[in-house]
Amino acid sequence: MEPNTMGGYPLADRIKSLTAEARRTLVLRGILALALGIFILAKPRESIAAFALVIAFWALIDGIVMAVNSFRVRPYAQHWWVALLGGIVGIAFGVLALMNYPGLSLAFAVVWCAVWLVTIGVLGTYIATRERQLGLKSGWTMAFGILAIITGGLAAFYPGATLAALMGIIAAFGIVAGITMLVGASRIRSFERNAGDEINRIMGGGGATSGRTAQRDK
Repeated sequence: MEPNTMGGYPLADRIKSLTAEARRTLVLRGILALALGIFILAKPRESIAAFALVIAFWALIDGIVMAVNSFRVRPYAQHWWVALLGGIVGIAFGVLALMNYPGLSLAFAVVWCAVWLVTIGVLGTYIATRERQLGLKSGWTMAFGILAIITGGLAAFYPGATLAALMGIIAAFGIVAGITMLVGASRIRSFERNAGDEINRIMGGGGATSGRTAQRDK
C-alpha cells in the first residue's frame, strides 16, 4: 500500500469522502431540528398532540425492550425480574396512554416536570444547609432550592403553562441546535476544500525528503 493511501483509496480522497459524509449528515440533522422548532412555534396545539403521542410510543417501545432484555439476562442476573417488572409497567403505561390519548401522556409530562423541579429544589436546600454548617456561603444555593420547589408546585397546579413552557424549551433547543449544526457543516465544507491540497502538499514534501535522504546515503 502506498504511504498516502488508506483502505485502497488515496488518503486525500478518503478524507474528503468522510468529511463530505459528515457535512451532509449535519445539514440533514440541522434542517430537521430547525423544522421541528419552527413547527412547534407555528402549530403549538398540533405539537402538543404529537408530543403526547411520542411519550406513549416511547413508553411502549421502551417497556417491550426492557422486558425482552430481562429474559436475556435471566441466567446471569439474580434480580432479572426487576427489569421485567419495569418493562411491564412501561408497556401498561404506553397502552393506557394510547387508549386515553392525549390526556394521560400530557399528565405524565406535567407530573414528571413538577417532580423533577421539586426534587432538585429539595437537594438544593439540603446542600445549602450543609454549606451553612461548614461555614460556607449558602444564600444563592438556598434561593435556588426554594425557587425550584415553588416552580415545581406551580407546574403541578398550572399544567397548561407547564406544557407551554416545555414545548417552548423544545422549540428553542431545536432552533439553536439546527443553526449550530448548519454552521458546523459550513465549517466542515471549508476544511473539505483545503484538505486535499494540504495532504498532497505534506505527502509530496515527505516523498521529496525521503528521495533526498536516499541519494545522500548512496
